[in-house]
Amino acid sequence: MSLFTKWSFKNKAAISLVTVLVLLLGVVSYFKLPMEFLPPADQPQVTIIAMGQGVDSNSMEQQVTTPIEMAVGSVKGKKDVFSTTGDGFSKIDIFFESKTNMKEAKQEVQDALAMVTLPANVQKPSITQLNTSMIPIAQVSITFNDGLTRSNSEFAKKKIIPMYKDIKGVANVQTFGTESSYVSLELDNKILSEKQLSLENIMTALQGQNLSAAVGEKAIDGKASNIKVVGTLNSVKDIEQLSISPAVKLGDIAKVSIKKPNTTLTRVNGKDALMLIMTKESSANAVSTGEDIAKVTKKINKQYLDVQGDVLVSTADMIENSVNTMLKEVLLGALFATFVIVLFLRNLRSTFITIVSIPLSLAFTLFLLWMSGITLNILTLGGVAVAVGRLVDDSIVVIENIFRKMQNENFSVRLVTEATKEVGTAILASTLTTVAVFLPIGLVSGSLQDFLMPFALTITYSLLASLIVAVTVVPLMSSALLKNSKLAEHKPALRFSRLLTWTLNHKWVVYLLAILLFVGSIGTYFVMPKGAVDQSTADYVIASLEYPNDTPLEKVKENTIRLADLIHSQDEVEYEYTQLGNTEDGASFGNVDSPTLATIVVILKDKKDTEQIIELLEKQKKEFEGAVLSVNTASFMSGSSNDITIDVMGDDLTKIEETAANVKGEIERIKGVEKVTTNQDAKKMIYSFEVSAAEGSAMQISQQLGVYLNRTPIGIATIDSQPTSIMLEPLLNPKTKDDLNNMLVATPTGMEPISKVATLKEEEKPSNVFHKDGDSYVRITAKVDPEKLSKVNAEITKAIFGEKDVKGMKIPDGVNVYIGGASAQQADDFSDLFITMLVSVGIVFLIMVVTFKTFRAPIAILCSLPLAAIGAILGLLISGITVDITALLGALMLIGIVVTNAIVLLDRVKHNEQTMIIRNALVEAAATRMRPILMTAMATVSAMIPLLFKKAESTSLVSSSLAVVVIGGLTMATLLTLVVIPVVYESLHFKKAKKQLKEKARV
Repeated sequence: MSLFTKWSFKNKAAISLVTVLVLLLGVVSYFKLPMEFLPPADQPQVTIIAMGQGVDSNSMEQQVTTPIEMAVGSVKGKKDVFSTTGDGFSKIDIFFESKTNMKEAKQEVQDALAMVTLPANVQKPSITQLNTSMIPIAQVSITFNDGLTRSNSEFAKKKIIPMYKDIKGVANVQTFGTESSYVSLELDNKILSEKQLSLENIMTALQGQNLSAAVGEKAIDGKASNIKVVGTLNSVKDIEQLSISPAVKLGDIAKVSIKKPNTTLTRVNGKDALMLIMTKESSANAVSTGEDIAKVTKKINKQYLDVQGDVLVSTADMIENSVNTMLKEVLLGALFATFVIVLFLRNLRSTFITIVSIPLSLAFTLFLLWMSGITLNILTLGGVAVAVGRLVDDSIVVIENIFRKMQNENFSVRLVTEATKEVGTAILASTLTTVAVFLPIGLVSGSLQDFLMPFALTITYSLLASLIVAVTVVPLMSSALLKNSKLAEHKPALRFSRLLTWTLNHKWVVYLLAILLFVGSIGTYFVMPKGAVDQSTADYVIASLEYPNDTPLEKVKENTIRLADLIHSQDEVEYEYTQLGNTEDGASFGNVDSPTLATIVVILKDKKDTEQIIELLEKQKKEFEGAVLSVNTASFMSGSSNDITIDVMGDDLTKIEETAANVKGEIERIKGVEKVTTNQDAKKMIYSFEVSAAEGSAMQISQQLGVYLNRTPIGIATIDSQPTSIMLEPLLNPKTKDDLNNMLVATPTGMEPISKVATLKEEEKPSNVFHKDGDSYVRITAKVDPEKLSKVNAEITKAIFGEKDVKGMKIPDGVNVYIGGASAQQADDFSDLFITMLVSVGIVFLIMVVTFKTFRAPIAILCSLPLAAIGAILGLLISGITVDITALLGALMLIGIVVTNAIVLLDRVKHNEQTMIIRNALVEAAATRMRPILMTAMATVSAMIPLLFKKAESTSLVSSSLAVVVIGGLTMATLLTLVVIPVVYESLHFKKAKKQLKEKARV
């Protein structure tokens, strides 16, 4: 490192210029860096959704779900396949191994689906692979004074939506609430019978009416000309005038009108609305793009008086708040670190020289992040907040050594370079060990790796930058600013020297105390509850109104609107957004659910009123008979779930359901379990016609009933220049079993009641069918307190499977029970991080062996790690914080931070051994290095203090638990390192040390 120092003194002008350039580049990079909430990260999951109007769940399972499951069975990297099949929809979730290339996986799924033939009444499946870049940057509602008419929908499509698409940085605008209108034909069965007309007559009349077809090329009037046949249906009147027979027009036997689908509902503040969901380009700044969206919305409101646009959700505000909060914590951390330096050095000039490394290192870090294509997000800023205290460590060691040398020597450039050279090896090894801790991040799997990587790179860039600053800028500034400076006299720590000498003479006391503390802390760790990161921050209230699947949709819509109107009437509510039913737009985002489930999102003017609104809605539960009204809080950036799942699988559905019911009953009694649900709580009556082969064809009868009972597409018209489907409304509306039996169907002997050719059977079945890897299963979901996750998981495991002295449940033969969910994910994440820690320790050990060229000193240095564990666990115990993934990340960081103290100490010891015996070298080094060790440790701890009061945000890795682990571990390790490490080091050289002490005693 001395080469860098000497070069900087020879090129003072260049260093000055580079310093200014780095600061300027840092400022430019800050404004150029794309700002977003999370880094780009693929979710290892592909979702397939197929929708079929009027198709019951059993038919969807047999004709859609099972064929798709078989088709995707050979996709590479597939881990699990879960499917949910309900009335009118099929949803298949394919989970992949964390290392799978998701773009290739999605393409492979698409290729597999291309080989599947689905029924004609099932829409083409949508395939979705989610990424954090698909998180909407804004959700905008568009309402009209005269309602969401067809013309208003077209106006929005042609005028309003393009205004948002033209915004720089907006990648995509997804529209909800724009289900296309259709031409409705309501046949009068009585007139149809009187005119002796059949459905075939009507279908034949409509076929090929809206057509433009080339029929040939001939020479007309001596010129080559194309000949076409054109037929158009441009209005309802055109359709009504179609001839069905010589004396009958379509309008004579049917009511023709323009309608909108009535199976869905999209409303905002009591009005039918269009919802525009916008995502940003990967390189765009989320904050500036969000601001532009708000400006365009204001422009629309001003330009079109009958249109009201509202930005319901903008991640720009959340990102800006998060960034500002994190920046405030960074600045507070830097300020606290500065106080520590002033306290120890008692000199403003030396303090100024030291803290210069913070803005320079951060500026260089921002530039490197920009060059690396990494965005400025909650994780990169978290890395800065964590590293800010460590940025001054190298500069502190350098300036303190210069400071100490000036006590005994005349100030000169040579003094500065020699002082820097003395500690060069120590600060290089210290920085490299801290950086090396993050090298094995590649061993962590899945989304955790995507989130840890930008965090790790930010810390790596900033620490390497601080090292360069410490050996170049700091010596140069010291030579200029400390030339005529009067420094406070530093007195050696005589009392500490006497204490250390006593401990070296009584090593057994130190070893016994350290071992007892370490064993006690490890035992405490294993009995401490392991939790998930609490993500209970409430951004809005969500109310779900769910009716059984056999409830008429009109009743569901009516009561949904009644509840939404009640919510909208409250003064505390700013926006109420209601969604009912499944749409193609929702399917493209992987969203599909029960058609009788309504969701109402409530955004408040002030979040303080959240509890008040929840209480109001809780009181409404009795007002909606037959429905389940659930009220919860949620976050716009919700992270992973804290639920524990129990899957019951087998071949016999009856046994599966019975076992699941027993499991549910067992775990409901466990303390810490807040709510238990199963995926088969809802059931529906299924009526089946079993056709006698001798009397009729099952296929022909199913096709006839499909037309009789469902809305059926039978043609195309061009209305208002838009292709519009002509739909035949259901001909029959049976309300009793007698109505079903009396439905007339065509048979070989003529029109007969269906009861003549088929037997009606009824049975109650689950309204949804669930598969796991192709087999039926029931999932029980237990919502638990995130702080008690591991404890509750252990209790659930004991209740189901038993323990040594506790008998578990009796599980029938052929039925298997699996526990997963948040507890399994936690176990995977913990396992990954523990492996990463072990590899990190190995890399740190390797760096120290290379630095000290021996095994003994590195072994002594590694003994500081158990000391850190004592402090970390003690910190968690005192604070009452549970062990979660962020706490383990703090432990990973400690591996790199804690060993730096021991490295600085033993580097001095090795230097002293050239002229001293081991005992004297240890005592002198500990007394000399005590001040820089305490200064660096206190600076890092002080910089962490603002994080102590930070609650973990969704998907954020920086929180109070990380700060508690680092502060506790570093404090304890620093205090014990100055005593324990010298004892260990002398023990590793006991023969040589004993011999030296005997020789000294003889002299």
